[in-house]
Amino acid sequence: MASFEPNKRHLRELLIYFFNLKKSAAEAHRLLVEAYGEALSERSYEWFQKFKNGEFDVEDKERSGRPKVYAELEALLNEDSCQTQKELALTLGATQQAISHQ
Repeated sequence: MASFEPNKRHLRELLIYFFNLKKSAAEAHRLLVEAYGEALSERSYEWFQKFKNGEFDVEDKERSGRPKVYAELEALLNEDSCQTQKELALTLGATQQAISHQ
């Protein structure tokens, strides 16, 4: 039998459900981990804070800049995959840490 793989929206909607049941963020996280496993990366505490502030939109907000850097990084790596993170960071005008997270 195949297991259900939850997406971000599903998990966030479950967090709203637990929030409405007056569960704590820690309890909600524990229940999600119990149901879906340790690999769960949702940030229950951050979402509960948003809910407390009246923000119930579960979609990711668009971010500026990041996709462009990622696309440029991908293009540079396609040209020469032997470049170091430091070289890539200098070329893109980004930090080495930002490159390593891509």
